[in-house]
Order: sequence, then structure tokens, then C-alpha cells
Amino acid sequence: MSRRINKRAYNKTEQRTRGQNNPQGNLKENVVDINNFRKTSKQKVAFLPKNLAQEAYIDALENPHVNIVFATGPAGTGKTMLAALAAVKQLQAGEIEKIVITRPAISVDEQHGFLPGTLIEKMQPWVLPILDYFYECYNKKEVISMMEDGIIEVSPLAYMRGRTMKNSFILADECQNMTPNQMKMLLTRIGSGSKIVVTGDMAQHDRGFELNGLKDILGRITHDSRIAVCNFGDRDVERHPVIEAILKFYE
Repeated sequence: MSRRINKRAYNKTEQRTRGQNNPQGNLKENVVDINNFRKTSKQKVAFLPKNLAQEAYIDALENPHVNIVFATGPAGTGKTMLAALAAVKQLQAGEIEKIVITRPAISVDEQHGFLPGTLIEKMQPWVLPILDYFYECYNKKEVISMMEDGIIEVSPLAYMRGRTMKNSFILADECQNMTPNQMKMLLTRIGSGSKIVVTGDMAQHDRGFELNGLKDILGRITHDSRIAVCNFGDRDVERHPVIEAILKFYE
């Protein structure tokens, strides 16, 4: 003969038992508090080179005696990722006061006025790949706060003229689309305590190879211990193995 259970009595007994385990009577002791389950801010940056080219690049990024670093090569080699992580690492260590992000926006001919929103919102589509790396180290709210406070600055090339960047890490991406004049203007913005990292892929130029500012400056550089040039090849692609095959299709 089955025994009938008085559900009302059972529930009261269960509540009393929970009350003994939790004197405050909180029945949610096994529920995760979402406020304590957020991503920890200021994730420590650790460099783990995956090939010799990345190792040489990281050495240049972390060398305080190297003021300007050029990184060229195909997509997926870590040019932008490692530069972004180096910027965060130096910011967290107090070696710099701000990170400046810039890149040419040739599809709108460097004119951002007609785009909706603030300057940061206008430039965000162009620098989103870099911001994605910052989100690996900070939560989104922290990144936005640092942008509002000027610790992370997004600046179109047109707004760089006449400025002096002191104690800053300047990350210039997609520089194969700069003109020679833009490249000269960018490199002469460097001030004391700053480092400029210039990245680009010669095979993905959109202005025309004759107007390629990255090609132009690399052809002018002579040996100088304050300047490092890091070149990546197809075999250095680490983003996904299929990228190397795709690049060969376009050779």
C-alpha cells in the first residue's frame, strides 16, 4: 500500500531544514550571484609566441630602446593582436599613460563628419578588430570607460596632425593604405616615452601600390637600433590553418 505524502507538510519541513542551513532564511543559497560572476578585470597579459617571427616581434615590442616597430605580412600572423596585447601590458605596468589607435579609413576618404554618433562611434567600425583584443583583457564597460577618460584614444589620421604623443603606445593598423605623406606625419608624432607600432599587409593595399606609404618608408629605412622591422610570411599564419591555403590561391 503506497503511502500518501502531505505535500504541504513536506514543503514546511523542507523550509525549516533550509532555514537551519541558512539562518538568514535565504532560499537562494545555491544560486550564482551574477554580480560576483563577472569576468575579472585587468587580466594579466602573457605573451606566448607560436613561431620564430612572433618571438622576434615580441622582443621588439617589449624592448624599451626600440621606439618604432614595423610589422608586415599576411593576415592571421598576429601583427595586430600582439601589438594590442603589448599596449595593454605596458599600460597595466604603468610604462605608458595612454593607448592611441589609428588607421586609414579610405572608404570614406578620411571624412567622418557624415557618420552618426561621436568621434569614437564613427571610428569604431574601423578599429573593432583592435578593441576585440582589449575585451580579452578588460570587460566591455571598462574599455568604454577608458575610452571616455582618454586612456584609450581612437584617432583618425586627420586628427593626428600637429600633435605630440608623449608616454603613449601608438598602434597604427592597416598602414599599407596610408599615403607617404600620411606615414611621414604619423611617425613624426612620437614624443618622449612613446612607442609607435605600424602594421600592414603589402598584398592588401587599396589605394594603389604607387601611393603605398608603408612600402615607401620601408624602402627608405637604413639601420637604426631605435627602429625594428619584423616581416611575417605565409608559414607564420597562426589564426587558422586554412588561411595559408587561401593565400596560396591568390599568388
